[in-house]
Amino acid sequence: MKDLKQRTLRGGLARLCAQAANLLLRLVSLTILARLLDPKDFGLVGMVTAVIGVFDLLKDFGLSAAAVQRPTITEEQSSTLFWINVLVGALLALMVLAAAPAIAAFYHEPRLVAVTAALAAGFLFNAAGVQHSALLQRQMRFTALAVVGVVSLIVGTTVAIGGAKAGLGYWALVAMTVTLPLSSTIGLWLTAAWVPGMPRRRTGIRSMMRFGGTVTLNGLLVYVASNFEKILLGRFWGVEAIGLYGRAFQLINIPTANLNSAAGEVAFSALSRVQNDPSRLKSYFVKGYSLVLALTLPATIACALFANDLILVLLGPKWKAASAIFRLLAPTILVFAIANPLSWLLFSMGLVGRLLKMGVVIAPIMIGSYLIGLPYGPKGVAFAYSAVMTLWLVPLVIWALHDTVVSPRDILRALSGPLASSILAGGLAFGVRAFYGQFLPPLPRLALETAVLVGAFLGMLLFVTGQRSMYLDLFRGLRGPSPAKERSWASA
Repeated sequence: MKDLKQRTLRGGLARLCAQAANLLLRLVSLTILARLLDPKDFGLVGMVTAVIGVFDLLKDFGLSAAAVQRPTITEEQSSTLFWINVLVGALLALMVLAAAPAIAAFYHEPRLVAVTAALAAGFLFNAAGVQHSALLQRQMRFTALAVVGVVSLIVGTTVAIGGAKAGLGYWALVAMTVTLPLSSTIGLWLTAAWVPGMPRRRTGIRSMMRFGGTVTLNGLLVYVASNFEKILLGRFWGVEAIGLYGRAFQLINIPTANLNSAAGEVAFSALSRVQNDPSRLKSYFVKGYSLVLALTLPATIACALFANDLILVLLGPKWKAASAIFRLLAPTILVFAIANPLSWLLFSMGLVGRLLKMGVVIAPIMIGSYLIGLPYGPKGVAFAYSAVMTLWLVPLVIWALHDTVVSPRDILRALSGPLASSILAGGLAFGVRAFYGQFLPPLPRLALETAVLVGAFLGMLLFVTGQRSMYLDLFRGLRGPSPAKERSWASA
């Protein structure tokens, strides 16, 4: 178990470093592309991705999660799962191709036929790398996964910027969307060095298919509930409205999406290995949860207080209208920082049925809120989305943790220190901005605001709320003998 703890901490550090690089790359690419392209270019591609993103959730039918969650898995099972993934990917690509005329007709935009057809190839590219990624997760080779992710993002970003400078317009975004999964799959194949065998019958994957099917159905509900507003805005308010809302939404989701991806990948693998040890399961979860909150909450405060400066610096003057949308969406950073990690616990314990029931309840509520806010445009939808997610948070936490080793009180204790520190630090940063910010241009002003916020937050978190010992313990856990790479199919 000590070896598992060290691998978890080192893997987590590697993934967090990689996600920091990933975050920086995404911000740089978004900043550059926002200046090279127009909101309508982003809106045009966003119309398609909001619809076909549903198909993307089906690309592995939840089989990657099933392969990681299982205590043991054979090479025959992995090979069979690989070919199932490829078959599903091919079918999804064909379905997207067939849907292209209908998507164009729905939005009254003929250009979407060619855009949708081009994006269909991404499903097949994604499917070919799913089991290789699952294999690397089982072996807890998170550094390798991190490198593949960063390199593929660099390749995709380079292609997009080159296309935008060449005057390709929205096709530069299409090229980036297709290049990312292709380069990622190539990197996963080279890194895993595994060639799948032929599929076999009676390999014992039926239970994995049931697990994966439940995961996929839950993902579909969550996706539809979280993206239906983009379809509505594109249909009734046009490409510019969805372009503005989509970029604000993308920026808001960068902190939680990147951190949840980095920490969640490591946490799910580690928690699955200790699922039969309640004390270690609780300890691992609470520490990982506290770390994610500490990294995310300052971003919530910054987005709420400094929305105008962030949009102006990152996207440029022509995106000024996105500032109000961005600020209204800021509370969702806090909501997802609290809620998303709960899925690590439920997945690792095999409680995917509970997640599905929760999705069935929240999906219609969220869609109803979009319909209420839709007459007021992107800002109305953003307000409705934030309001519903905030009201849903407490019932969600109580429901998710019922009859698990983690209690709502554990969550409250983990939340209290980072939340109090971020609020006080935000107040201090806003005061500094009020006194000195008016004399500075946007970029230096944003740098000052951010420096004060982060500095004050860290000072209070480590020295006032008494959480320094926990982070010192995490740091000590990174030391020790380097763990041997584990390549056994049957072991963790």
